[in-house]
Amino acid sequence: MADITLISGSTLGSAEYVAEHLADKLEEAGFSTETLHGPTLDELSLQGLWLIVSSTHGAGELPDNLQPLYETLEQQRPDLSDLRFGAIGIGNREYDLFCGAIKQFEQLIVSLGAKRIGERLEIDVLEHEIPEDPAEVWLENWRSLL
Repeated sequence: MADITLISGSTLGSAEYVAEHLADKLEEAGFSTETLHGPTLDELSLQGLWLIVSSTHGAGELPDNLQPLYETLEQQRPDLSDLRFGAIGIGNREYDLFCGAIKQFEQLIVSLGAKRIGERLEIDVLEHEIPEDPAEVWLENWRSLL
């Protein structure tokens, strides 16, 4: 089992790129990682450490590849009290529900008992053309909290 499971929810690929970049940085720091793009609940351990990276689709919705996991969690309501996580949202502040997807996902898993480590990072694509850059800076702080 990996030290950290990175989960990405992406429509155009930016969250996938960020998750893969952060996995590389975590491995350079000595962690083992597994990166899953839109995983099913069966693929995930319900304990340990997740790092969730999600873009926001449409009017604050989850990307299509993360929606099935969200729905399964919502329906099955597993106990996530042995799970800790970090959260990164990618969005555009010009929309009313900026980073709405990661907020929605985070709210659900916290209601199931998961505990967030550190603050959620919200990346505005209008300010950061390359979202990997602010994510890497955030990761350094987040790692120190593990």
